[in-house]
Amino acid sequence: MKYIADLHIHSRYSRATSSDLTPENLWLWGQRKGLQVIGVGDCIHPKWLDEISEKLEPAESGFFRLKEAFTKEPSQQLASSCRGEVRFLLSTEISCIYKKGDKVRKVHNVVIFSSLEAARAFQKRLGGIGNISSDGRPILGLDAKDLLSIALECDPKTLFIPAHIWTPWFSALGSKSGFDSIEECYEGLTKHIFAVETGLSSDPVMNWRLKSLDSFVLVSNSDAHSASKLAREANIFDCDFSYDGMYHALSDKSDKGFRATIEFFPEEGKYHFDGHAACKQRLHPRETRKNKGLCPVCGKPVTVGVMARVEDLAQRPEGEKAPRARPFFSLIPLEEVIAEARGVGKASKKVREAYFDLLNKLGPELRILLDVPLREIQSAGGDLIAEGVRRMREGQVSIQAGYDGEYGIIKIFGETERKEIEGQLTFL
Repeated sequence: MKYIADLHIHSRYSRATSSDLTPENLWLWGQRKGLQVIGVGDCIHPKWLDEISEKLEPAESGFFRLKEAFTKEPSQQLASSCRGEVRFLLSTEISCIYKKGDKVRKVHNVVIFSSLEAARAFQKRLGGIGNISSDGRPILGLDAKDLLSIALECDPKTLFIPAHIWTPWFSALGSKSGFDSIEECYEGLTKHIFAVETGLSSDPVMNWRLKSLDSFVLVSNSDAHSASKLAREANIFDCDFSYDGMYHALSDKSDKGFRATIEFFPEEGKYHFDGHAACKQRLHPRETRKNKGLCPVCGKPVTVGVMARVEDLAQRPEGEKAPRARPFFSLIPLEEVIAEARGVGKASKKVREAYFDLLNKLGPELRILLDVPLREIQSAGGDLIAEGVRRMREGQVSIQAGYDGEYGIIKIFGETERKEIEGQLTFL
Protein backbone atom coordinates (compact mmCIF):
# COMPACT_ATOMS: atom_id res chain seq x y z
CA MET A 1 0.00 0.00 0.00
CA LYS A 2 1.30 3.45 -0.90
CA TYR A 3 1.02 6.09 1.82
CA ILE A 4 2.61 9.37 2.94
CA ALA A 5 4.02 9.77 6.45
CA ASP A 6 5.26 12.76 8.45
CA LEU A 7 7.19 11.22 11.34
CA HIS A 8 8.56 14.26 13.18
CA ILE A 9 6.28 16.98 14.54
CA HIS A 10 5.61 18.62 17.92
CA SER A 11 2.71 19.02 20.32
CA ARG A 12 1.51 22.22 21.98
CA TYR A 13 3.68 21.29 24.98
CA SER A 14 6.90 22.14 23.12
CA ARG A 15 8.32 25.65 23.26
CA ALA A 16 7.37 28.05 20.47
CA THR A 17 4.54 25.87 19.19
CA SER A 18 0.89 26.59 18.44
CA SER A 19 -1.96 25.81 20.80
CA ASP A 20 -3.74 24.22 17.80
CA LEU A 21 -1.56 21.10 18.06
CA THR A 22 -4.21 18.76 19.43
CA PRO A 23 -5.00 15.22 18.26
CA GLU A 24 -8.23 16.53 16.70
CA ASN A 25 -6.46 19.24 14.69
CA LEU A 26 -3.68 16.90 13.62
CA TRP A 27 -6.33 14.49 12.36
CA LEU A 28 -8.08 17.33 10.51
CA TRP A 29 -4.96 18.87 8.96
CA GLY A 30 -3.48 15.47 8.13
CA GLN A 31 -6.43 14.93 5.77
CA ARG A 32 -6.21 18.44 4.37
CA LYS A 33 -2.56 17.84 3.56
CA GLY A 34 -3.00 14.31 2.22
CA LEU A 35 -1.12 12.42 4.94
CA GLN A 36 -1.97 8.89 6.03
CA VAL A 37 0.50 8.59 8.95
CA ILE A 38 1.53 11.27 11.46
CA GLY A 39 4.02 10.97 14.33
CA VAL A 40 2.29 12.39 17.42
CA GLY A 41 5.46 14.19 18.59
CA ASP A 42 6.48 14.75 22.23
CA CYS A 43 5.01 11.37 23.20
CA ILE A 44 6.84 11.15 26.54
CA HIS A 45 5.59 14.51 27.84
CA PRO A 46 3.33 13.43 30.74
CA LYS A 47 0.30 15.57 29.84
CA TRP A 48 0.56 14.85 26.12
CA LEU A 49 0.97 11.10 26.63
CA ASP A 50 -2.09 11.09 28.89
CA GLU A 51 -4.08 13.01 26.25
CA ILE A 52 -3.15 10.78 23.34
CA SER A 53 -3.79 7.70 25.51
CA GLU A 54 -7.30 9.05 26.10
CA LYS A 55 -8.07 10.13 22.52
CA LEU A 56 -6.31 7.51 20.39
CA GLU A 57 -7.02 3.79 20.08
CA PRO A 58 -5.02 0.94 18.53
CA ALA A 59 -5.47 0.38 14.80
CA GLU A 60 -3.06 -1.55 12.57
CA SER A 61 -0.01 -2.98 14.37
CA GLY A 62 1.84 -0.07 16.02
CA PHE A 63 -0.55 2.51 14.51
CA PHE A 64 -3.32 4.41 16.29
CA ARG A 65 -6.50 6.15 15.15
CA LEU A 66 -8.45 9.04 16.66
CA LYS A 67 -11.47 7.68 18.52
CA GLU A 68 -14.73 8.33 16.73
CA ALA A 69 -16.06 10.47 19.58
CA PHE A 70 -13.28 13.00 18.95
CA THR A 71 -13.71 13.13 15.15
CA LYS A 72 -17.22 14.63 15.13
CA GLU A 73 -16.31 18.30 15.65
CA PRO A 74 -13.27 18.47 13.29
CA SER A 75 -15.25 16.50 10.67
CA GLN A 76 -17.56 19.49 10.29
CA GLN A 77 -14.57 21.56 9.11
CA LEU A 78 -13.33 18.99 6.59
CA ALA A 79 -14.17 19.11 2.90
CA SER A 80 -15.52 15.83 1.56
CA SER A 81 -12.85 15.95 -1.16
CA CYS A 82 -10.13 15.62 1.50
CA ARG A 83 -11.55 12.77 3.58
CA GLY A 84 -9.20 9.84 4.13
CA GLU A 85 -7.74 7.52 6.72
CA VAL A 86 -5.23 9.01 9.18
CA ARG A 87 -3.11 6.98 11.56
CA PHE A 88 -0.74 8.08 14.30
CA LEU A 89 2.46 6.57 15.63
CA LEU A 90 4.32 7.32 18.85
CA SER A 91 7.22 9.69 18.27
CA THR A 92 9.22 12.23 20.24
CA GLU A 93 12.27 14.45 19.84
CA ILE A 94 14.95 14.53 22.53
CA SER A 95 17.68 17.17 22.81
CA CYS A 96 20.97 15.83 24.17
CA ILE A 97 23.48 18.42 25.40
CA TYR A 98 26.75 17.02 26.69
CA LYS A 99 30.50 17.30 26.43
CA LYS A 100 32.46 14.88 24.29
CA GLY A 101 35.90 15.23 22.72
CA ASP A 102 36.54 18.57 24.50
CA LYS A 103 33.50 20.09 22.78
CA VAL A 104 29.94 20.75 23.89
CA ARG A 105 27.60 18.67 21.73
CA LYS A 106 23.94 19.49 21.08
CA VAL A 107 22.28 16.65 19.24
CA HIS A 108 18.55 16.26 18.52
CA ASN A 109 17.08 12.81 17.94
CA VAL A 110 13.70 11.52 16.82
CA VAL A 111 12.63 8.37 18.66
CA ILE A 112 9.64 6.29 17.45
CA PHE A 113 8.09 3.42 19.40
CA SER A 114 6.00 0.42 18.41
CA SER A 115 3.71 0.48 21.48
CA LEU A 116 2.35 2.62 24.32
CA GLU A 117 4.08 0.30 26.79
CA ALA A 118 7.46 1.06 25.23
CA ALA A 119 6.78 4.82 25.24
CA ARG A 120 5.80 4.71 28.91
CA ALA A 121 8.92 2.68 29.78
CA PHE A 122 11.07 5.27 27.97
CA GLN A 123 9.23 8.07 29.77
CA LYS A 124 9.99 6.45 33.13
CA ARG A 125 13.68 5.95 32.32
CA LEU A 126 14.21 9.52 31.12
CA GLY A 127 12.16 10.94 33.98
CA GLY A 128 14.79 9.54 36.33
CA ILE A 129 17.54 11.36 34.39
CA GLY A 130 16.14 14.86 33.86
CA ASN A 131 13.09 17.11 33.59
CA ILE A 132 10.72 15.78 30.92
CA SER A 133 7.73 17.92 31.95
CA SER A 134 8.83 21.50 31.24
CA ASP A 135 9.22 21.10 27.49
CA GLY A 136 7.73 18.66 24.98
CA ARG A 137 11.22 18.31 23.53
CA PRO A 138 13.15 17.71 26.76
CA ILE A 139 16.78 18.74 27.13
CA LEU A 140 18.89 16.08 28.82
CA GLY A 141 22.56 16.01 29.79
CA LEU A 142 22.86 12.61 28.17
CA ASP A 143 25.20 11.31 25.47
CA ALA A 144 23.17 10.67 22.29
CA LYS A 145 24.69 7.18 22.18
CA ASP A 146 23.36 6.46 25.66
CA LEU A 147 19.93 7.78 24.68
CA LEU A 148 19.89 5.26 21.82
CA SER A 149 20.89 2.48 24.21
CA ILE A 150 18.03 3.31 26.59
CA ALA A 151 15.53 3.48 23.70
CA LEU A 152 16.56 0.02 22.48
CA GLU A 153 16.23 -1.41 25.98
CA CYS A 154 12.67 -0.07 26.14
CA ASP A 155 11.77 -1.24 22.63
CA PRO A 156 14.09 -3.37 20.46
CA LYS A 157 12.05 -2.18 17.45
CA THR A 158 12.68 1.49 18.17
CA LEU A 159 13.18 3.66 15.10
CA PHE A 160 15.91 6.04 16.20
CA ILE A 161 16.56 8.83 13.70
CA PRO A 162 19.17 11.59 14.11
CA ALA A 163 17.11 14.75 13.57
CA HIS A 164 17.77 17.46 10.93
CA ILE A 165 21.39 16.28 10.83
CA TRP A 166 22.85 19.49 9.34
CA THR A 167 21.28 22.19 11.54
CA PRO A 168 24.30 24.19 12.81
CA TRP A 169 23.38 24.34 16.49
CA PHE A 170 21.44 21.15 17.26
CA SER A 171 22.34 18.10 15.20
CA ALA A 172 24.68 15.16 14.74
CA LEU A 173 26.62 16.80 11.88
CA GLY A 174 26.00 20.49 12.65
CA SER A 175 28.83 22.99 12.21
CA LYS A 176 28.55 24.40 15.74
CA SER A 177 28.13 21.37 17.96
CA GLY A 178 28.09 18.22 15.87
CA PHE A 179 30.48 15.51 14.74
CA ASP A 180 32.09 14.74 11.38
CA SER A 181 30.21 11.45 10.97
CA ILE A 182 27.20 9.62 12.38
CA GLU A 183 29.54 6.88 13.61
CA GLU A 184 31.58 9.38 15.63
CA CYS A 185 28.42 10.38 17.47
CA TYR A 186 26.78 6.99 18.11
CA GLU A 187 29.88 4.76 18.00
CA GLY A 188 29.17 1.02 18.17
CA LEU A 189 25.41 1.52 18.31
CA THR A 190 25.31 3.11 14.85
CA LYS A 191 24.24 -0.26 13.41
CA HIS A 192 20.86 0.28 15.10
CA ILE A 193 20.27 3.52 13.14
CA PHE A 194 18.64 2.90 9.76
CA ALA A 195 17.69 6.42 8.70
CA VAL A 196 18.78 10.04 9.14
CA GLU A 197 16.64 13.15 8.72
CA THR A 198 18.02 15.61 6.18
CA GLY A 199 16.18 18.69 7.50
CA LEU A 200 14.62 21.62 5.66
CA SER A 201 17.93 23.21 4.65
CA SER A 202 19.28 20.24 2.69
CA ASP A 203 17.92 17.86 0.07
CA PRO A 204 18.95 14.34 -1.00
CA VAL A 205 21.31 15.63 -3.71
CA MET A 206 23.40 17.38 -1.07
CA ASN A 207 23.42 14.33 1.21
CA TRP A 208 24.41 11.98 -1.61
CA ARG A 209 27.80 13.69 -1.59
CA LEU A 210 28.75 11.90 1.65
CA LYS A 211 29.72 8.26 1.22
CA SER A 212 29.45 7.95 4.99
CA LEU A 213 25.66 8.37 4.65
CA ASP A 214 25.24 5.62 2.05
CA SER A 215 24.11 3.05 4.60
CA PHE A 216 21.22 5.22 5.85
CA VAL A 217 17.82 5.92 4.34
CA LEU A 218 17.38 9.68 3.92
CA VAL A 219 14.05 10.70 5.43
CA SER A 220 12.33 14.09 5.49
CA ASN A 221 9.74 15.41 7.94
CA SER A 222 8.00 18.70 8.65
CA ASP A 223 9.19 19.24 12.25
CA ALA A 224 5.89 21.14 12.38
CA HIS A 225 5.26 23.65 15.18
CA SER A 226 1.66 24.22 14.05
CA ALA A 227 -0.91 21.94 12.44
CA SER A 228 -0.94 23.85 9.14
CA LYS A 229 2.80 23.19 8.70
CA LEU A 230 2.31 19.43 8.52
CA ALA A 231 3.73 17.69 5.42
CA ARG A 232 5.94 20.55 4.26
CA GLU A 233 8.38 17.62 4.11
CA ALA A 234 7.28 13.98 4.24
CA ASN A 235 8.02 10.40 3.20
CA ILE A 236 6.36 8.13 0.64
CA PHE A 237 6.14 4.44 1.56
CA ASP A 238 4.81 1.53 -0.47
CA CYS A 239 4.69 -1.35 2.00
CA ASP A 240 2.47 -2.95 4.62
CA PHE A 241 0.38 -0.29 6.36
CA SER A 242 1.73 -0.87 9.88
CA TYR A 243 4.63 -0.01 12.15
CA ASP A 244 6.25 -3.33 11.24
CA GLY A 245 5.93 -2.57 7.53
CA MET A 246 7.53 0.84 8.01
CA TYR A 247 10.25 -0.57 10.26
CA HIS A 248 11.12 -3.25 7.70
CA ALA A 249 11.17 -0.72 4.84
CA LEU A 250 13.73 1.38 6.71
CA SER A 251 15.82 -1.36 8.33
CA ASP A 252 16.14 -3.96 5.55
CA LYS A 253 18.45 -2.78 2.77
CA SER A 254 16.82 -5.18 0.31
CA ASP A 255 13.33 -3.82 1.03
CA LYS A 256 12.05 -1.37 -1.60
CA GLY A 257 9.15 -0.14 0.54
CA PHE A 258 10.60 3.31 1.14
CA ARG A 259 9.89 5.00 -2.17
CA ALA A 260 10.63 8.73 -2.09
CA THR A 261 10.66 11.95 -0.09
CA ILE A 262 8.81 15.24 -0.35
CA GLU A 263 11.20 18.15 0.15
CA PHE A 264 11.45 21.88 0.63
CA PHE A 265 13.64 23.57 -1.91
CA PRO A 266 16.68 23.52 0.44
CA GLU A 267 17.48 27.18 -0.14
CA GLU A 268 14.18 27.98 1.59
CA GLY A 269 15.40 26.39 4.83
CA LYS A 270 16.63 28.56 7.70
CA TYR A 271 20.27 27.48 7.57
CA HIS A 272 21.13 26.89 3.92
CA PHE A 273 23.65 29.73 3.52
CA ASP A 274 26.08 31.16 6.07
CA GLY A 275 25.28 34.46 7.67
CA HIS A 276 24.61 36.76 10.60
CA ALA A 277 20.91 37.57 11.09
CA ALA A 278 21.53 40.44 13.53
CA CYS A 279 23.35 42.34 10.77
CA LYS A 280 21.13 41.00 7.95
CA GLN A 281 24.15 39.41 6.27
CA ARG A 282 23.42 36.46 3.96
CA LEU A 283 26.70 34.93 2.77
CA HIS A 284 27.56 32.31 0.19
CA PRO A 285 30.26 30.01 1.64
CA ARG A 286 32.88 31.54 -0.66
CA GLU A 287 32.10 34.97 0.85
CA THR A 288 32.50 33.47 4.31
CA ARG A 289 35.92 32.13 3.38
CA LYS A 290 36.89 35.50 1.93
CA ASN A 291 35.88 37.19 5.20
CA LYS A 292 37.66 34.50 7.28
CA GLY A 293 34.41 33.39 8.87
CA LEU A 294 33.53 36.85 10.21
CA CYS A 295 30.52 39.08 9.62
CA PRO A 296 31.53 41.91 7.25
CA VAL A 297 29.45 44.39 9.30
CA CYS A 298 30.25 43.68 12.97
CA GLY A 299 33.24 41.35 12.75
CA LYS A 300 31.65 38.58 14.83
CA PRO A 301 31.75 34.93 13.68
CA VAL A 302 28.93 34.04 11.28
CA THR A 303 26.77 30.94 11.58
CA VAL A 304 28.11 28.43 9.06
CA GLY A 305 25.16 26.95 7.21
CA VAL A 306 24.35 23.59 5.70
CA MET A 307 25.75 24.22 2.20
CA ALA A 308 29.22 24.96 3.56
CA ARG A 309 29.13 22.12 6.07
CA VAL A 310 28.18 19.60 3.37
CA GLU A 311 31.02 20.89 1.20
CA ASP A 312 33.48 20.42 4.08
CA LEU A 313 32.50 16.77 4.58
CA ALA A 314 31.69 15.80 0.96
CA GLN A 315 33.39 12.78 -0.58
CA ARG A 316 31.65 12.90 -3.96
CA PRO A 317 31.37 15.59 -6.62
CA GLU A 318 28.13 17.54 -6.88
CA GLY A 319 25.42 15.69 -8.82
CA GLU A 320 26.72 12.13 -8.32
CA LYS A 321 24.07 9.78 -6.96
CA ALA A 322 24.48 7.55 -3.92
CA PRO A 323 24.02 3.78 -4.49
CA ARG A 324 20.67 3.67 -2.64
CA ALA A 325 19.36 7.03 -3.85
CA ARG A 326 15.58 7.42 -3.88
CA PRO A 327 13.54 9.86 -5.94
CA PHE A 328 12.36 13.10 -4.35
CA PHE A 329 9.94 15.91 -5.10
CA SER A 330 10.79 19.54 -4.27
CA LEU A 331 7.59 21.39 -3.42
CA ILE A 332 6.48 24.82 -2.28
CA PRO A 333 3.54 24.94 0.17
CA LEU A 334 0.31 25.64 -1.69
CA GLU A 335 -0.40 28.82 0.27
CA GLU A 336 2.95 30.23 -0.87
CA VAL A 337 2.15 29.39 -4.51
CA ILE A 338 -1.21 31.15 -4.18
CA ALA A 339 0.40 34.17 -2.49
CA GLU A 340 2.93 34.46 -5.31
CA ALA A 341 0.19 34.19 -7.93
CA ARG A 342 -1.94 36.82 -6.22
CA GLY A 343 0.93 39.12 -5.31
CA VAL A 344 -0.07 39.25 -1.62
CA GLY A 345 1.31 37.98 1.69
CA LYS A 346 0.83 34.28 2.40
CA ALA A 347 -1.00 35.04 5.66
CA SER A 348 -3.63 37.18 3.92
CA LYS A 349 -7.35 36.42 3.96
CA LYS A 350 -7.39 36.13 0.14
CA VAL A 351 -4.80 33.36 0.26
CA ARG A 352 -6.64 31.40 2.94
CA GLU A 353 -9.92 31.65 1.03
CA ALA A 354 -8.28 30.52 -2.22
CA TYR A 355 -6.48 27.69 -0.39
CA PHE A 356 -9.65 26.17 1.06
CA ASP A 357 -11.51 26.72 -2.21
CA LEU A 358 -8.87 24.65 -4.05
CA LEU A 359 -9.03 21.91 -1.41
CA ASN A 360 -12.82 21.80 -1.73
CA LYS A 361 -12.61 21.48 -5.51
CA LEU A 362 -9.47 19.35 -6.03
CA GLY A 363 -8.68 17.46 -2.81
CA PRO A 364 -5.70 17.45 -0.41
CA GLU A 365 -2.76 19.81 -0.80
CA LEU A 366 -0.12 17.21 -1.65
CA ARG A 367 -2.34 15.78 -4.37
CA ILE A 368 -2.72 19.25 -5.88
CA LEU A 369 1.00 19.96 -5.77
CA LEU A 370 2.09 16.54 -7.06
CA ASP A 371 -0.60 14.97 -9.19
CA VAL A 372 -3.60 17.08 -10.23
CA PRO A 373 -3.38 17.97 -13.97
CA LEU A 374 -2.57 21.62 -14.59
CA ARG A 375 -5.73 22.09 -16.64
CA GLU A 376 -7.83 21.14 -13.59
CA ILE A 377 -5.85 23.52 -11.38
CA GLN A 378 -6.33 26.26 -13.96
CA SER A 379 -10.08 25.64 -14.06
CA ALA A 380 -10.36 25.67 -10.25
CA GLY A 381 -7.89 28.40 -9.34
CA GLY A 382 -7.00 30.42 -12.39
CA ASP A 383 -4.12 30.79 -14.83
CA LEU A 384 -1.43 32.08 -12.46
CA ILE A 385 -1.88 29.44 -9.78
CA ALA A 386 -1.69 26.72 -12.43
CA GLU A 387 1.43 28.35 -13.90
CA GLY A 388 2.93 28.62 -10.41
CA VAL A 389 2.42 24.89 -9.81
CA ARG A 390 3.93 24.11 -13.22
CA ARG A 391 7.02 26.17 -12.46
CA MET A 392 7.36 24.59 -9.04
CA ARG A 393 7.14 21.09 -10.50
CA GLU A 394 9.85 21.95 -13.02
CA GLY A 395 12.06 23.77 -10.50
CA GLN A 396 11.70 27.13 -12.26
CA VAL A 397 11.90 29.26 -9.11
CA SER A 398 14.33 31.80 -7.67
CA ILE A 399 15.20 31.84 -3.98
CA GLN A 400 17.17 34.13 -1.71
CA ALA A 401 18.67 31.44 0.48
CA GLY A 402 17.87 31.18 4.18
CA TYR A 403 20.62 31.86 6.72
CA ASP A 404 21.23 32.00 10.49
CA GLY A 405 17.64 31.12 11.44
CA GLU A 406 15.95 33.19 8.69
CA TYR A 407 13.84 31.34 6.14
CA GLY A 408 14.72 31.79 2.48
CA ILE A 409 12.54 34.02 0.27
CA ILE A 410 11.12 32.14 -2.68
CA LYS A 411 9.92 33.80 -5.88
CA ILE A 412 7.97 32.14 -8.67
CA PHE A 413 7.04 35.31 -10.56
CA GLY A 414 8.78 38.62 -11.09
CA GLU A 415 6.94 41.80 -10.08
CA THR A 416 6.04 42.90 -13.63
CA GLU A 417 5.83 39.37 -14.96
CA ARG A 418 2.61 38.46 -13.18
CA LYS A 419 0.30 40.62 -15.33
CA GLU A 420 2.13 39.74 -18.53
CA ILE A 421 1.79 36.00 -17.92
CA GLU A 422 -1.86 36.29 -16.96
CA GLY A 423 -2.57 38.18 -20.20
CA GLN A 424 -0.66 35.66 -22.31
CA LEU A 425 -2.33 32.64 -20.72
CA THR A 426 -5.79 34.21 -21.05
CA PHE A 427 -5.11 34.87 -24.75
CA LEU A 428 -3.91 31.29 -25.33
